[in-house]
Amino acid sequence: MEVTRMAQIDPAFWLGKRVLLTGHTGFKGSWLSLWLQSMGATLRGLALTPPTDPALFDVARVAEGMEHRVADIRDFGAVKAHVDEFKPEIVIHMAAQPLVRLSYHQPVETYATNVMGTVHVLEAARHAGSVKAIVNITTDKCYENREWVWGYREDEPMGGHDPYSNSKGCAELVSSAYRRSFLKEAGIAMATARAGNVIGGGDWALDRLIPDILRALQQHEAVLIRNPHAIRPWQHVLEPLSGYLLLAERLYTQGQSEAEGWNFGPRDEDARPVQWIVEHLCETWGDGASWTLQPGNHPHEASFLKLDISKARQRLQWAPRWSLETALTRITEWHQAWLAGQDMRALCLNQISQYQASA
Repeated sequence: MEVTRMAQIDPAFWLGKRVLLTGHTGFKGSWLSLWLQSMGATLRGLALTPPTDPALFDVARVAEGMEHRVADIRDFGAVKAHVDEFKPEIVIHMAAQPLVRLSYHQPVETYATNVMGTVHVLEAARHAGSVKAIVNITTDKCYENREWVWGYREDEPMGGHDPYSNSKGCAELVSSAYRRSFLKEAGIAMATARAGNVIGGGDWALDRLIPDILRALQQHEAVLIRNPHAIRPWQHVLEPLSGYLLLAERLYTQGQSEAEGWNFGPRDEDARPVQWIVEHLCETWGDGASWTLQPGNHPHEASFLKLDISKARQRLQWAPRWSLETALTRITEWHQAWLAGQDMRALCLNQISQYQASA
């Protein structure tokens, strides 16, 4: 059921708020950094150097509007020192090893980052004396996937087949324990946010569908696809980010009532197979673009995954704004503007404004 009125993110709330964002040099982190900067937040980011070259963090000059700090969340001493010095009011924890296939090759690093990194951030935050709200970003893949045709609700069991998905399920359990054992008593409202396959301009990650498609199109090569029939809850990156920001506002202003797990996914009709995505992008791109099946054996990946977002619709008045077709159009516009040498910081801020105006 559609909500009758969508909640709006309040720029006045964010003006001057001290926000610590981990993972700000990544794809999602760079977009969120720009959005927070546009609203006047006092922002410090903790992350490793950008994970790709090129990187959205660099091409959109994200560091210009924030305190950019290089730190490894696996180093508790470094995390605690930054939290103690900066004294944030709101923490948004986004730093992660985010790739399924890489987690098969680097399981130890994946668990160290996604599980113990989360412990370090929460432990530092609970002792800071300044933090009122924490949003911990996990993933839709934290659920024990039974290949259901209906969406997973927030109270479904955690699980995960591969090390990445499983590590995020573990991070959810860590968050629950910290909430009940420490954070509630300390007056800190902490929620977890679960989103799916986010897409958008400026994603150059290896082994991710949209970047792989764009690289092939740019080089006039056929796109290689592993699992054309796999269905994912695709959404533009600004969709879940709007949910994170709205959730952080509610945690700060209303406290423990919203300190739970939350799904932020697309409309049901935008849970599409990989083949639909690649064919649509090839058509939008033009220039004879095509795709073909990638040969060989590939590690296990879920074939069907969808989120139930009823709770966010009803209690946060949050809902998706851009259709999948609109998201793919925005991505094509972004990538072609980058190839043309345009000002990508300005273009990102313009797309954020377009998204906010689309309610």
